[in-house]
Parts: sequence; C-alpha cells; structure tokens
Amino acid sequence: MFRACNLKDDNVGDEYLMKKTAESLRSYRWFGDDGLRTFGHRSRMMQMGYDPVDWQGRPVIAIINTWSDINPCHAHFRQRAESVKAGILQSGGFPIELPAISLAEQFVKPSAMLYRNLLAMETEELIRSHPIDGVVLMGGCDKTTPGLLMGALSMDVPAVYIPAGPMLRGNWQGKTLGSGSDSWKYWDELRAGNITRQDWEGVERGIARSYGHCMTMGTASTMTAIADALGTTLPGASSIPAADSNHIAMSKMAGRRIVDMVWEDLKPSDIVKPASVQNAIAVAMAMGCSTNAIIHLIAIGRRAGVDVSLADFDAASRKVPVIANVRPSGDTYLMEDFYYAGGLPALMTRISEHLDLEMISVTGQPLRDDIAGARVFNDDVIRSCDQPIYAEGALAVLKGNLAPEGCVIKPSACSAKYQVHTGPALVFDSYEELKAQIDDDDLDVTEDSVLVLRNAGPVGGPGMPEWGMLPIPGKLVKAGVRDMLRLSDARMSGTSYGACILHVSPEAQVGGPLALLRTGDLISVNIPARSIHMDVSEDELARRRAAWVQPEAPYERGFGKMFAAHVSQAHDGCDFDFLETASGAKVPEPKIF
Repeated sequence: MFRACNLKDDNVGDEYLMKKTAESLRSYRWFGDDGLRTFGHRSRMMQMGYDPVDWQGRPVIAIINTWSDINPCHAHFRQRAESVKAGILQSGGFPIELPAISLAEQFVKPSAMLYRNLLAMETEELIRSHPIDGVVLMGGCDKTTPGLLMGALSMDVPAVYIPAGPMLRGNWQGKTLGSGSDSWKYWDELRAGNITRQDWEGVERGIARSYGHCMTMGTASTMTAIADALGTTLPGASSIPAADSNHIAMSKMAGRRIVDMVWEDLKPSDIVKPASVQNAIAVAMAMGCSTNAIIHLIAIGRRAGVDVSLADFDAASRKVPVIANVRPSGDTYLMEDFYYAGGLPALMTRISEHLDLEMISVTGQPLRDDIAGARVFNDDVIRSCDQPIYAEGALAVLKGNLAPEGCVIKPSACSAKYQVHTGPALVFDSYEELKAQIDDDDLDVTEDSVLVLRNAGPVGGPGMPEWGMLPIPGKLVKAGVRDMLRLSDARMSGTSYGACILHVSPEAQVGGPLALLRTGDLISVNIPARSIHMDVSEDELARRRAAWVQPEAPYERGFGKMFAAHVSQAHDGCDFDFLETASGAKVPEPKIF
C-alpha cells in the first residue's frame, strides 16, 4: 500500500492476546459505575449528543492535534484528524479530539524551543486529566514531535505518533528549492548583488508550495525520522509527503492501530528502551540530521528513564556514515525524493548492522519484521554504507576550555577547510548588536575570523533561538565568501548549513567560559580531534571571571521566568528539572471522586 513502507493494514495486531477488559480501561473510572460523579460525566456526554453506546465498553482515544491557522506545517491536520477518527471508529474505539499549542516554528518568537516543554506539560496534563485510554499524537513542526512524545512518555498510556509529513519540493525558474537552505543561499546572492529583488520575490513564492513541514533534512524531518526509528509511528510513516494520498491512509490506519494497542496494553515504556534510543541515534546520523536532534532526543530518552548523553551521539557519529543524500548535507535531493527512493525503512536496511532489530514498534512487531521487504529504488538518494556522502555521521561533539560540557557541529554541512582552524574571535553580546554591525564595511573581520554570538542559550535567549547560523559579514559576502567559522550558545535551524559550532555549554548567560571570551582571542577548532580551545591563560580567565557581571534575565514574569529557573543546559536536553523521569518512576494518576 505504501511505497517501501511495511505498514500493515487491518491485520495488524491479529495475533495479540487481549490484556484488558472493558472494566479495566482507564476511562471506566469516569463512565463505568453508578455513582454521582459518573452520572455527571455521562449526562454531560449526552449534552453533546453522544449516547452510552458511543463509549460503553469502548476505548476512549484522544487525538491531540497541534493544528492552527498559523502553522503551515500542520495546515492539513484538521482534515487528517477526521481520517484518524474514522480509523478509531472502524476498530471500535471512541475518538475525542483535544487541541494543543501549535508551535509554528516560523512565527513563534523568540523561539518555539522556549515552549517545547510547555507542549510536553500540556500533553501530559491533557492525558492525565481526561478519560483517555490511548492517544494519537499529531505533530511534525520542529518542536511538536519532541514535545508530544515527552508528554506521552511521562503518562505512558498507549500512543501512536502521526508525522505531518514533508511538503513538496520548491521550484523557481526550473530550479529545485529546499526550505531554509535555499533561503540562506539566495539571501546571500541578493546581498552580493548577484540576483535582483524580483528574483528574490520569485524564490519567496516558489519555495513552499504545499502544506507540510520543511522538505530538507531539517529539524522537522530529523525528529519525525527519530520518532519513526524509536518505534512510535507506524513503520515508514515519517517519509510520506504531507500532500500524498498515502498520508491520508496512514492517518486512518494509525486510528485503527491505537485501539488494538489499548487492548494489548502496548505502552511507550514497552517501546522506548535504551536500544531503541540507540537505533534512533544511528538513524539520525545516517540521515544527516539536524544538530537539534541532540537536545530533543536527550530529553525524550530521559523522559523514558533512558540515560542519553552527548557521548552517545559522538560515538554513533564515528561509526555510522551519512547515506541520505538530502540537503543540506546532500547537494541535490529533498525529502520527496527520499520517499520515492524507498523512505526510512529502506535506509534502515542499509544500516541494519548498527541497529537492534529486536526492538518493537507500535505494531508490536520487532524492527526486523517492520522493515522486511523494504527496498532502495535510487542508490544516489539512499547511498550504500561503502559509498556515503560523508564517511562519518552528521554530527560531532567538541569539548575544551571554551565548552567544558560540550558543543556541536555538523561537519557534513560545512566547508572542509574548517575541519582544523585557528582564528581570532569577533564577539557579539546580543543578536541586536550583531544585526547592527554585521554589514558595516568597516567591520574588522576576515574569512579567518571566528564570529561569536553569546547570551543566546537556554536561559539567555531565552529558549536557545535559532540564531547560530550567523550571517556572513556583508563585505565578505560581496567578496565571494560563503562560509566561515561561527560559534554560539544558540541553536541553528536544521535547514541551515556551514561551519557553525553550536550549543556551547554551559552558556554565557549563566557564567560559562564563553562569557569570558573577548574579541581578538584566538580560538582553535579541531573536528577530527573533537577539540575546541580558546588561547587564554587560566590566570587571565580568573581575572575576567572576577570582573564578570551576569546579564539581566530576559523575563521577569510568567512562563519565561519559570523556564529560566528550571531549564537544564543544552548538554542535558533543556528539559525542566521537575519533569525528567528517573528510571522506573511513574507519574501520578488523577483522583476520581
């Protein structure tokens, strides 16, 4: 039914042994007995036109939908939710749709990352507080995938994730456009005077031609692939383009499957294990993933009680090559091409030696069965491991006196000349300062300089905005420079590219060594050796630290203040300290009076 996706249809779950009875359903506590409270619940359901036959003996399935009028990635979710409902009804469940914060990456400022944990909290509380036996999670735009999965993992009721799917390829003057990546590319060409304003407007109109998330290997495609590799989606679901009719069918199939999962009592804790997290890391490396994968997968894993660290990513990077020839690590293809080439199941067959094939997914089957029969139909889009587009994985973790807890670079998407580099720092203390100076022709900068933006981390940003792909100074752009070494405690979009070192931890706002760096200090980077160093003596650093004054907090009230007080640093996943899950711990259930 699906191209190279071993998604089963109605036969999924035929061999399961039913573990739950109607009386053991979680929703039975709301509707099942004859008490006064349950009278109130039932009568209010009838107020909405429902009848006891709608819920009696049936699993109540929540559809947590992150649709909104200002999220183009999820513009089709209003219709997809109806397909999910149809599937739930076909399998004898009772669907209820619950809206959740949409987190439109393009519009939420200063960063949707500031609100990822808010979505995770909302998802957890929606499940906890309602009569829900199972849940279908609808997301795809960058922070919605980790936010939804984190909340569902904490509640641990049966759950299926539905990825929004990538949009169609962009097009302008016969050229294929990729979201994000070509925005930066043509912006520099406009700044350099190589294209006209009319050309730029043509790019603007042609780069996003359908609903769906970014069709480059940005954070959205990275995170939905990770959700797929973890086993939380129907196998291969992450590869299906949003506008493809197979996406509608997949949504209906997910609705059918979640009902069976409730009766089977197949929960996220049965699926997201240490080995499945390692599978997801390996897949991310082979895909040429976004640097954001690290922060989100650490947070997801720790919600499941799995201890994940930067070391796990760096170890996988040294073993698993990049074989998905998709921009920005690749130079030609986009996610639509990846789907036609066989999609994620096909890629997983090519890195199977790096995967634990016994890990199960929402199908209840081991990975080896989920990807059985998957084939690669284009060897240039999905390469073999002996002919990769990059011999090591997509990410590298660097450590040194500038980033004692680590920082991240995507070497597969940067110029080879910066693999080993030493240059003088040019430091900006804020994004506003950078914007004001970057195009000044008198700026003291060369292509050997290291551009630095600080105070843009989890606390300082706040929320680690995607400011890390610092713009090349105007005078260098005009001279033909298209890459240079850049450094920040911020993040960058997964659609970005270049020699950008990100997630410097601890961040400058809380007094990390980055706060002590000064313009003119030499910075040395050695990616093969995984090192980063500022050439400043310990005595001088001590003098600078004694004189350092912490910048003012960006927020003095509301969620921003709570975020700053409780968020962990980048190397720990930026979750809240009161939400991480200790191994084996369970969240409390509501009291039903």
